[in-house]
Amino acid sequence: MIVAGCGPTGLMLASELRLQGVHALVLEKDTEPTKVVRALGMHARTIEVLDQRGLLERFLAVGQQHPVGSFFAGIAKPTPERLDTAHPYVLSIPQPTTDRLLTEHALEVGVEIRRGCELVGLSQDDDGVTVELADGTQLRSRYLVGCDGGRSTVRKLLGIDFPGEPSKAETLLGEMEVAVPPEELMAVVAEIRKTQLRFGAMPLGNGVYRVVVPAEGVTEDRAVPPTFEEVKQQLRATAGTDFGVHSPRWLSRFGDATRLAEQYRSGRVLLAGDAAHVHPPAGGQGLNLGVQDAFNLGWKLAAEVNGWAPEGLLDSYHTERRPVAAVVLDNTRAQMELMSTEPGPQAVRRLVSQLMDFEEVRRYLIEQIIAVGIRYDFGEGPELLGRRLRDVELKQGRLYELMRGGRGLLLDQTGRLSVAGWADRVDHVVDVSEELDVPAVLLRPDGHVAWIGEHQQDLLGRLSRWFGAAAG
Repeated sequence: MIVAGCGPTGLMLASELRLQGVHALVLEKDTEPTKVVRALGMHARTIEVLDQRGLLERFLAVGQQHPVGSFFAGIAKPTPERLDTAHPYVLSIPQPTTDRLLTEHALEVGVEIRRGCELVGLSQDDDGVTVELADGTQLRSRYLVGCDGGRSTVRKLLGIDFPGEPSKAETLLGEMEVAVPPEELMAVVAEIRKTQLRFGAMPLGNGVYRVVVPAEGVTEDRAVPPTFEEVKQQLRATAGTDFGVHSPRWLSRFGDATRLAEQYRSGRVLLAGDAAHVHPPAGGQGLNLGVQDAFNLGWKLAAEVNGWAPEGLLDSYHTERRPVAAVVLDNTRAQMELMSTEPGPQAVRRLVSQLMDFEEVRRYLIEQIIAVGIRYDFGEGPELLGRRLRDVELKQGRLYELMRGGRGLLLDQTGRLSVAGWADRVDHVVDVSEELDVPAVLLRPDGHVAWIGEHQQDLLGRLSRWFGAAAG
């Protein structure tokens, strides 16, 4: 398996493949990891994903926990009560640190990473994919996944349409030192953010700040970072002062383009993360959406390679994840409108703020941001069917501690069921939980509930649907 792109999506996907015994090669065109901090936080569902794979402790050790209540359009509200997760917070971690930790995990499980390898061509046939690198090298793999960002070379080579809206506004960001006293800076920031939410300065320690400021217009190539003079000029235009900023560590820019790939799969080539969808950073959902794509795709792709995937399993990646991305695109569009300085959007913002005083409204909006409300369409059944199951306490421990091998799991509170014929793919745990009021649940490797019941005959049909034919 070849994965193009060594960001969080590619690293998580490659690691998931290795858990299933599939060789995974990650190709990255950059020779060194980026220092640019594109993403700053992880939401509840991504935190759960890390817990399900035994990675959470190393992330908690370097992150900071913050309330999640104000993450919808920056409207300051309390975190809703009774969120359906054991992790009702945002875990703040700079993306370079996330990249480092996911790289360490990938190497631990045996992923091969090659930097300085730019993919420039591909072709596919019934048996696999041939990849051409910039130096003329050709590589062969059974499948290829493009996790190579919003300007994805893989997507362009496939000719997959990427419809949506181009950037209408651009924002500059970077890390730099500030000469004025912190209280003076924060006072100006607080005043300006009353109307301009694309402006801010976050202290990082030792006089260094992460500065965000609206750009003057939209550049043709956002891959080219702004000059430091451009940043200072925009600070003066927005705040009336550049705060004496100096000694920049890095500078970057981002737009508010909103695009969604028409399809996530073309033959033996698939797309994940920003290669499949781009959207404004409102709500901090981009990195999270990509990691969750990888978590959905990894076990399905491995099932194809290992020869036990039932018909349609790999195609379910597109049918499940593309609608999730469409919802994220819509909620970021809405948030960007609410962050506009125009009178109309500001009036709507005031109305939405009033509506968010209702607990149910606030919970609905925040659960979209943190991705714990996702329900895949598995057909008719109880409300829990198709949802991921939160971490529940069992008599013998925690549910997520039992899922670290990336296998399916039958949590059986009856003690009467069996996974005979599927024991090489599905673990059978006989245990009880006061938090679970159903006889038994069958979980896919990504933690989503594939079956609820107590009758063996019904269970057999669901095992076949998600885990292929019984062995032997």
